[in-house]
Amino acid sequence: MATLASPTAPAPTRAARSGGGLLRYILWRALLILPTVFILVTMVFLLMRSIGDPITAAVGGKLPPDELAKRIHDAGYDRPILTQYFEYLGQVFTGNFGTTISDNRAVTEVLATFGAATLELAVFTLIVAFVVGIPLGMLAAYYRDRGPDAVLRVFAIFTYATPVFFSGLLMKLIFGVWLGWLPVSGRASIGTELQIEMLDAPSGFYLIDAFRTGNLANVGDVLIHAILPALTLGMMTAGIFLRLVRTNMIGTIGREYVDSARSRGVGEFRLVTKHAYRPALIPIITVIGLQIAMLLGGAVLTETTFEWKGLGFQLAHYLSARDFVAVQGIVALLAVIVALSNFVVDVVAALIDPRVRY
Repeated sequence: MATLASPTAPAPTRAARSGGGLLRYILWRALLILPTVFILVTMVFLLMRSIGDPITAAVGGKLPPDELAKRIHDAGYDRPILTQYFEYLGQVFTGNFGTTISDNRAVTEVLATFGAATLELAVFTLIVAFVVGIPLGMLAAYYRDRGPDAVLRVFAIFTYATPVFFSGLLMKLIFGVWLGWLPVSGRASIGTELQIEMLDAPSGFYLIDAFRTGNLANVGDVLIHAILPALTLGMMTAGIFLRLVRTNMIGTIGREYVDSARSRGVGEFRLVTKHAYRPALIPIITVIGLQIAMLLGGAVLTETTFEWKGLGFQLAHYLSARDFVAVQGIVALLAVIVALSNFVVDVVAALIDPRVRY
């Protein structure tokens, strides 16, 4: 028998209601990952199959017709496209992305071997973007509509519009060839790489593994090799952060609580650096998810330019070899990473931004 609640029972607090709403929001966003990944994987599959079967594309002119037909049959590429599609979906959701054609390696092995390098480059890139973009955005907001502001806005447009491969080649020419300050290729020198490879179960993250060697010279060597690739990719993202911080800080400076602080005699510089910059950082968090997708796309050109052996470098290699099984697996994994990154960013934004409604 149902009982009525006591009229004196306390009503749910606002925090409790908010906590329940946040939990529902997180669960809803988590559920949306599945259809997002499903759509992305389907698109990758259809695009790859639109050019024919992968074996013919990779080795069609190198094998006798009978041997080629046998390999196609053994791989199942002569079956109906829907049969191949559902089999591929089953493999993907069990973590099996197939086997490369050009070097006969499991795609999961390729992803595990080279994924850490791309993730490490992405971390270095975001550090550069934050260190450069946010302070310059604050400076542009402080000098709004004056000379420094105009210069910084042009700088932001230039860094964003310049192709990654062009800025990478330019940095290699200036800092590597003309000045000789920085190495222009690789993730570390040969000596450092040998010491890292001698470690028990190296992680693939060279900076972490360099610390594990116990030799600080190796750490410095890894960081020096990362400067040019991180600057090349990071400056593009820094331009976006600069414009976002500037625009949002200028909008925040006009708010009532900032005017109230100004009326109490607070200086303009303190208003910008203390009262206006924190709300201006919230949009950057929501944009990071989009930037991760752009970073992964830019990593292909950056890693190729600097011979940074990550997923982007391998993707370019497999595209050149027309190994579309490997390409399909790498692109599918990158799609999953982008979907998960956007989920994390949405959750963090909901936690820190009271304007997000759930």
